[in-house]
Amino acid sequence: MIGGGVIGHGIAWAARRSGRSVALIDDAPGSGASWAAAGMLAPVSELHYQEEALLELMLESSRLWPAFAAGLEPGGAPGTDTGAVDGPGTGYLTTPTLAVGADAADRRALTDLRTVQQSYGLAVEPLTVRAARGREPLLSPGISCAFDIPADHQVDPRRLLARIGELLAADTQSHTINRRAAGLLREDGRVAGASLAGGGSVRARETIVANGLGAAELDGLPEGLRLPLRPVHGDILRLRVPEKLRPLLTATVRGLVRGVPVYIVPRQDGTVVIGATAREDDLGGGSRASAPAGGAVSAGGVYQLLRDAQQLVPAVAELELLEATARARPGTPDNAPLLGRVADQRSHGDVAGLIIATGFFRHGILLTPAAAEICRQLLDGVADPRWARFRPDRFAAGPRAAGTGGSSTRSNNTTNNGAPAAGPRSTPSRNTPSTPEHSKETL
Repeated sequence: MIGGGVIGHGIAWAARRSGRSVALIDDAPGSGASWAAAGMLAPVSELHYQEEALLELMLESSRLWPAFAAGLEPGGAPGTDTGAVDGPGTGYLTTPTLAVGADAADRRALTDLRTVQQSYGLAVEPLTVRAARGREPLLSPGISCAFDIPADHQVDPRRLLARIGELLAADTQSHTINRRAAGLLREDGRVAGASLAGGGSVRARETIVANGLGAAELDGLPEGLRLPLRPVHGDILRLRVPEKLRPLLTATVRGLVRGVPVYIVPRQDGTVVIGATAREDDLGGGSRASAPAGGAVSAGGVYQLLRDAQQLVPAVAELELLEATARARPGTPDNAPLLGRVADQRSHGDVAGLIIATGFFRHGILLTPAAAEICRQLLDGVADPRWARFRPDRFAAGPRAAGTGGSSTRSNNTTNNGAPAAGPRSTPSRNTPSTPEHSKETL
């Protein structure tokens, strides 16, 4: 397993539970985008205009989350579905999400989005402002609208990583190698393991590449394979709620403020997570996989996050700022993951011994159980045709890749009817020119 983020850990755990021995290779496990993530499990809120193909995968992963979390809890029965578990091990919570708007334009945008969500059979119920404030008293009385999304939950990614890491470390058939993978080993036309930076190698029957942006930089990738990954940098804040204000919120709040998304995720330990900007410029100049895991935090991004969060929940002004973090998420031209086996251009089959699992962009935490299950099935020789559209070779030249659902690069900033897109978006034109604005991760 090349890559020790939440996707790599989740797949490694699934592989180990299927009876395989596992070696996880990462020089800084869990310190990349997974460390910064807010952990929203939000297939409904994350329905993006023109990205509907992702919805089936997101809903499937959401369905898998209760059993996945239960299997990680102390005493959890591997492979059994015990239902929703609000447990201490991973911070998995089945609390709902509230979508709120700040002004009339935000209300229209969220209402339009609800129409799309309902067309796919998703539950999004309007609330009066009074009802929303009855559930969350610290919401601003000035919000323009509120919608209840009961199917969107949350998990704490840091606790999730720690829990899987703890379980793998206690298993004699699992090993973590704190080195960076330099490339793939090839032997008789198949992938036979990974070479390590600085020398040495790890040999394996199957190699899964799940190291985010670093996947495209590995030596020895199959001929003709193109992994068009781009870094999308994001700033995210963590704050402590004083005792007198607890609980600040009981549900995740995802809002639009003058057309720009912001979210506030409450944690069980009395902290909240506020995020997240989305920019494709690296202020610190260290976007490549070989750079340190940390990134430069944008001052303008921090200002905007706090300003917009306070407009929805004014008491945010009284919280203690604990941490401002920036990381780069691996995006693709169609914002869908690169997940599956890769066509062998010298034969009519796939390259033996290789699975790719990267490019999850803003959906990595949500899609971890699905990625783990899909990779486990591939290890068992089973390829679910529903997920062929996410094959990693869909951007490669040639007839095999052309039929796998490739898409051209496009903008996600607006919809055909002019409503704001649900994805990371550029600064709204009606903001004052003197205010440094940054786009945000989305409704």
